[in-house]
Amino acid sequence: MDFEKPEDLFGRADDFMRGAEKKIKGVKTIVPLLIFILLVIAALFNSFYSVGPDEVGVIRRFGRYVRSTNPGLHFKIPFIEEANRVKVKYIFKEEFGFRTQKAGVVTRYSPRDYFDESLMLTGDLNVLEVEWIVQFKVKDPVKLLFNIRNPRDTIRNISEAVMRQVVGDNTVNEILTTRRVEVNQEVELKLQQILDSYDSGVQIVTVKLQDVNPPDAVKPSFNEVNEAKQEKEKVINQAWEGYNRIIPQARGGAEKTIREAEGYALNRINRAQGDAAKFIETYNTYRNAKDITRTRLYLEVMNEIIPKVGKKFIIDSQQKGILPLLNLNEKKGE
Repeated sequence: MDFEKPEDLFGRADDFMRGAEKKIKGVKTIVPLLIFILLVIAALFNSFYSVGPDEVGVIRRFGRYVRSTNPGLHFKIPFIEEANRVKVKYIFKEEFGFRTQKAGVVTRYSPRDYFDESLMLTGDLNVLEVEWIVQFKVKDPVKLLFNIRNPRDTIRNISEAVMRQVVGDNTVNEILTTRRVEVNQEVELKLQQILDSYDSGVQIVTVKLQDVNPPDAVKPSFNEVNEAKQEKEKVINQAWEGYNRIIPQARGGAEKTIREAEGYALNRINRAQGDAAKFIETYNTYRNAKDITRTRLYLEVMNEIIPKVGKKFIIDSQQKGILPLLNLNEKKGE
């Protein structure tokens, strides 16, 4: 740089410093304006929020609940109020003992690496692998946010504890066959009672057992025991079938014989009583009118005998010979 004397150098330095000072003052004027603009933009973005159709907005002011909002676009005080969106119509699902990798036409499950969740001890000291699902929804978003911490982990821990308790109160055959529906209902009821005691704002929709099987290591022995039990039940059922076929038949025959004997005895008694009453009545009549009674009895006897006689011959009492009157060659029945 060309200059004629040292004063020119210092003069140019002064000019440079004055120019730099003016630029710095200009920057100091622009920076606050930029900061203000950025704050206004951030406040605008932070002032409005939207709530989905299946959600409820929970507004907190310095962490304290102030109001709830319905689906739509809403305003809140920026940097002071915070909005939490909680799905209240969505059905959440938790899986135990397995995890779904991909749901579609054919649901694929991840490898069974969740034995810590699924291995359980039954009431008769057998071991089972129990897989189940829990479906729930939020019925009170305020209670969900303020009364429990980590809702998902809380629900999973309670569900596993309740399922282990219910499985431990039943035998292996009941869990596998006869009481599966009752187990679902019992777990659902107890789980809901515990969540209500926590005032969690969560409603259990359903609890359903999926696969329940013995561990792979004991399946052969378990199957042999089941086959022996089935064979035992088969023999018992066959014995009961024979018993139910023979015993009722014998009881029916005995009952029939008893009823026939009772009927015969009653008939004989009634006939004897009737004959005795008839004899007494006839005797009393005979004492009052002997000739008439005798004649009536004779006529009644003849009335019974004569119809049984094939041919009848009425002859004079003075007749000496009756053979010419009889056709002895007449064939019987002519």
